[in-house]
Amino acid sequence: MYRLMIVDDQDIVRQGLTAMLETDENISVPYQASNGKEAITLLENNHIVDVVMLDIRMPEMNGLEATRIIKQRWPDIKVFILTTFNDEAYATETLTDGASGFLLKTADAKKLIEAVYSVMEDGMPIHEEVAAKVIPNLLKRQESSATPDVELTKRETAIVQLVGEGRTNQEIASTLYLSVGTVKNYISTVLQKLDCRDRTQLAILAVKYYIE
Repeated sequence: MYRLMIVDDQDIVRQGLTAMLETDENISVPYQASNGKEAITLLENNHIVDVVMLDIRMPEMNGLEATRIIKQRWPDIKVFILTTFNDEAYATETLTDGASGFLLKTADAKKLIEAVYSVMEDGMPIHEEVAAKVIPNLLKRQESSATPDVELTKRETAIVQLVGEGRTNQEIASTLYLSVGTVKNYISTVLQKLDCRDRTQLAILAVKYYIE
C-alpha cells in the first residue's frame, strides 16, 4: 500500500484528488495539508508517508521551499509536484531540489495513479508540456558537476541509459533480465561513481552524455 499526503491550499482539490487516487486499491491518502508548513509539521509528528504530492503556490510555505526541506530532512520520501502552473522555472527548481516528478492538474486520474506508481518505482514522470522546456535547463545546471569521463562498465552504462529514458527499476530489470534488487545496487554504485546526489541528477547526466 502506497501512503500519500496531499498538500494543496484548496480543500476541494485535496478532497477530489484523494477520491481519484483512492480508486486504486494500492493507494491511500491518510493525510492532507493546506500548505508546506502544515505538511512538515505532520511529518515531524511521525505521520510519515511514501509520497508527498505538493502544489506550488500556497500560503505560509510554498511547494518550492517545502520540497527542499522535505528532501533534506526525509530523503526517502518521494516528493511529487502537481500544479496548475506550466512554469519551467518552477519545474527546474523543484526537480533540481530532489522532486521525483512534475505534473499539471490537467492530468486525468489514470495518469496521476500511474505517476504515483512510477515515482515509487524510482521513475521520474514529467508532464509532456513541461519536459521539453525543463530538460535543457536541467542539463545546463548539471554541466558544472557532470563527470562523464568516469569509466562505467557495459552493464552500468546500459542501466544509466535506461534511467535517462525514464524507465523504472522494474522496467530496467525486465529489459536487462535482472532482479529489481540488483538494479538498485547498480544504480547506487553509479550514483557514487558519477557523484550524483539522486536519480534525478543521474537521469539528467544520462540524457546529456550517455544517450545518443
